[in-house]
Amino acid sequence: MQINLPENKRYYTMGEVATAFGVNQSLIRFWDKEFTVLKPKKNAKGNRMFTPEDVKNLQLIYHLVKERGFTLEGAKIHLKEGVQPSLDKLAVITKLESIKEQLVRIKEGL
Repeated sequence: MQINLPENKRYYTMGEVATAFGVNQSLIRFWDKEFTVLKPKKNAKGNRMFTPEDVKNLQLIYHLVKERGFTLEGAKIHLKEGVQPSLDKLAVITKLESIKEQLVRIKEGL
């Protein structure tokens, strides 16, 4: 899944993250409570502020739960086995999907 967030920011708001993933803010809050890998900062008002690392982890959680059909417990186990190998695999999948989209556009242009 491609997410569109500005890359030069240090923190993203809950609204920005939810919009980028196309889900409700309540789902992001739920995942924040369920997955210990997520550690958003809270500002003075108590609003969650997600780092780019949190966004990568959210992207992995989204991929596991929404795209691959993992249960929450299955996703937690998968993440405990190692976040970095999973993130590496997700990066490859994302890059391949992007290449596929480009090839389809080229094909349609012929």
